[in-house]
Amino acid sequence: MVNCQVREQEGIVIIAVSGDVDLESSPKVRDVLLDCVGSKRPVLVDMSGVSYIDSSGVASLVEAHQSARKSKTTFALADVSQSAMRVLELARLDKVFTIHSSLAGALGDGG
Repeated sequence: MVNCQVREQEGIVIIAVSGDVDLESSPKVRDVLLDCVGSKRPVLVDMSGVSYIDSSGVASLVEAHQSARKSKTTFALADVSQSAMRVLELARLDKVFTIHSSLAGALGDGG
């Protein structure tokens, strides 16, 4: 079961994702990510509550990242849980995504 809470703060769309992002739940996460990226505002994904992410969840993040780049919108991850960070590091995506160590730090940086 995955949960995505969307809010806006300082002109930045913040998506708090929690739970398991797997084959069953990743379409929901993908839809939320792409919908928010489509708003043409900076997007910050709070991943502190992600307990598990598989390749389909990673693919959703990559697709949203690519969509944001095409529309020249900021897309970043923040407070990535240890288990999710391991997956990103294994796929070497920690070098692709902008990753902030904390949500507060990301907002302080202006997105």
